[in-house]
Amino acid sequence: MVERLLAEGRVRFTDPSGDEVAEWRRVVNYAKRHGMEPEGRRIEKVPYGGLGLEFFLAEGPHPNARSQRPTASDPVTVPARLVRPHPAVAALRDDDQHLAMPSALRRRSLLLLQGLAAEAKRRGYEVRTVRSPFYGREGGVDVVVDGFTYTVTVRQEFPQSTNPERSARLVVEVAHGLTRRSGRWRDRKNRSLEQALGVILADIEERAMEDANHRANDERKRLERETRWQAAVEEAKELALREQLAAVLREEAGRWREAALIGEYCNALERRLGALEADGDEQPMGSQRSWLEWARRYARDIDPLRRPPGIPTLREPTPDELRPYLKGWSAHEPKRQAQS
Repeated sequence: MVERLLAEGRVRFTDPSGDEVAEWRRVVNYAKRHGMEPEGRRIEKVPYGGLGLEFFLAEGPHPNARSQRPTASDPVTVPARLVRPHPAVAALRDDDQHLAMPSALRRRSLLLLQGLAAEAKRRGYEVRTVRSPFYGREGGVDVVVDGFTYTVTVRQEFPQSTNPERSARLVVEVAHGLTRRSGRWRDRKNRSLEQALGVILADIEERAMEDANHRANDERKRLERETRWQAAVEEAKELALREQLAAVLREEAGRWREAALIGEYCNALERRLGALEADGDEQPMGSQRSWLEWARRYARDIDPLRRPPGIPTLREPTPDELRPYLKGWSAHEPKRQAQS
């Protein structure tokens, strides 16, 4: 794969199977993990033509790559005083309804959140006031990475404890998000929460990478589903339009058959009237001749071959007309119909 990318620049698979897509993703991930990418370049993959996949070499390491970010072992500075706090932290400081805990713990919680917010902002992430409600004993901020929001909350771990050491412990939690990863950090003898902030931010960044992969996979599946739906709709339209033509054809064939049958009847009637006239026993009446003439005119009028028809004007099929041909797809949007 790497040799092909170096030689061709881009490698495209126009209509791979699901197994082929999974295999090529494994190949690329293997190359990334084992340092097989060309120096100063990285392998990127994007959807191609709806169901396809395209690989190419981009310049430089990925902006979210670990090598470009501080590691979990890098310390995060926690201020000694809350001076010029981040607006989200300031809002929490001024909100008496949350972080309901002893003042010393409340102050420490705000300092932890300020250190986290400052470092997140330094790394280029957005920090904002939490939009979802939380309980009175906890408070937090939202950290936004690559469009994904992660709520970081702080609370007292043992608010009911009478043990001073236990009651002074705090817990920092990160909401699950799309990855269903559970993130919870506590004060421990070998590491305080202040020392764990780097790990917490690294966890958030890992979540963002996982969520970005989920989002990319969801987008690929959406494009694939939309492509299949559009193909199903186009096929259904062709069949529905064919049915319109067939309906016109059946109608014309029916009128042609009726005209031919009436013509045969008129011929038989004319022969019968001629026979009566030849025998001299009974002369045809005027009304009988008039009826024969009218019947012949009517047969001519309804005969579609009298003026040979051309291709009929077609109209856009309605959703109800498409539905029998959609093989379970909705006529309105790229989704499967619920089975009745």
